[in-house]
Amino acid sequence: MPGHSALTRTLRQHIADEQLKPGDLLFQGETGGILAGSVIRRAWRSARKAVLLPHVFESPTGRRVYDNRHTRLTKWLNDGIPPAQVAEWAGNSVPVLLATYARCVEGQPPDLKRRLEAAGDLPELPDGG
Repeated sequence: MPGHSALTRTLRQHIADEQLKPGDLLFQGETGGILAGSVIRRAWRSARKAVLLPHVFESPTGRRVYDNRHTRLTKWLNDGIPPAQVAEWAGNSVPVLLATYARCVEGQPPDLKRRLEAAGDLPELPDGG
């Protein structure tokens, strides 16, 4: 899945610094195993509190790490990225993607209507309708 270039650089530097190999954990627990969910939740909560305004922190916005996935996929769809591409990046099928996110897409009908009108593909409405 595409990521922000600054984050990608940071993660690549971490991988180089830790000399991680394919299959290694990106972030490890104290004994080298998987991080406990409680550790991840506490770190996430601290990060949110450090960067969000209090009213946003108290809202559901990004409350769970997984919420970022929903936010990113919804943004891509709203930005007009084709659902097939978004589904591939997300590791989903297009039907699963659209079943989950189709109701989140907003703001596109006016742009789509302008594009269709510019191409002359919309029929003229009869007078009075």
